[in-house]
Amino acid sequence: MQHQALKPRTKAVLAALAVTGLAVSLTACGSDSSGGSSSAQGSAISSERCEQNKAAGKITYLSGYQYQSSASILEYIAADKLGYFKDLCLDVTLKPGSGDTAQNTKLLASGQATVSAVAEQDLIQARANGIDITGISSYSDAGLDILMTNKDISDLKQLDGKVVGHKGYVPASVEAMMVKAGVDWDSLKLVKEGYDPSVLPRKQNGLEALTGFVSNEPNLLKAAGDDVTVWQPVDYDIPSSIGAMAVNPAFAKAHPTAVEDVLRAALHAYEFCSSSDAHVQQCVGYAAKLSGATYDKAQNAKIWTTETKVIADNPTPGQPLGGIDPANVGKLLDMLHQFGIVKSSVTAENAQSWFTNEYIDAVTKDGKTVWPAP
Repeated sequence: MQHQALKPRTKAVLAALAVTGLAVSLTACGSDSSGGSSSAQGSAISSERCEQNKAAGKITYLSGYQYQSSASILEYIAADKLGYFKDLCLDVTLKPGSGDTAQNTKLLASGQATVSAVAEQDLIQARANGIDITGISSYSDAGLDILMTNKDISDLKQLDGKVVGHKGYVPASVEAMMVKAGVDWDSLKLVKEGYDPSVLPRKQNGLEALTGFVSNEPNLLKAAGDDVTVWQPVDYDIPSSIGAMAVNPAFAKAHPTAVEDVLRAALHAYEFCSSSDAHVQQCVGYAAKLSGATYDKAQNAKIWTTETKVIADNPTPGQPLGGIDPANVGKLLDMLHQFGIVKSSVTAENAQSWFTNEYIDAVTKDGKTVWPAP
């Protein structure tokens, strides 16, 4: 999952944890016949390109948060289990991220990770702070951050003077939505809550609103029989991103075909995991096996289907799936300037230079992912 922060609320949603999870070697697994992939290494690629990808050596994928079935995570797991990485002669290792975006960006810049999920807004902040990473894909200009209220709130301005809960900070996109809707921001009582969304319907401590993620808390509350109103920044034309990926720039410069084909395999797996209910369950099952017995497959299936629906409902303008919208980068920078998160000296030209569509353009034709590879 991907997040953005406000000053002084610039710490990640979850406490910083070292990325110490067990690495899972992807190339050790054979292809899964149910995914329609051959078990022969290089079966979806020319021999010349295969040698180029082998020369890239070990590629470390770092997830945004554990092995949750989110966009930018589940399709990479599936690309392993379906054999797509192997088909493209890629030696990829998965590592589960802790949820700490700042930690992930530093690992990526240092070369300890090769590719990782980093929201566009987080990448802008990282680059503005001197952390050298490059954005290479994004699924949508919509985002996951939301505000939830009970059904007695029909206008966000009704929150004036009320208690609003958050998980450590109010995401920039949520604050921007509320301000645009006319909420008197300074009148709010902002309180840090835990990760139990039932505090909202119970109105614990006078709570009238709670931040969350569109694919998580609303689904949990609905399953518990609690009906809340979900307010999404995208409905107020507030910029964000879903499923954005970044790469270590030195690796990308040295091994461009490997970067292209990591994205190619992930996009091919995204299509597979989104194509039917049976495939959703199959892909979530792969994540569950990596995560252990406590993995909630039903909830994670809802996370995946919710996020992919947001992506389908909010396609990136003028781009194939995975293409970055330069205009959205500019809007994100404006929002980060508005709340003093990024210095005004960072220009739109600066920010847009930190992203590239060259790798997505190389693996798509007529808006579709090219498979097999050249």
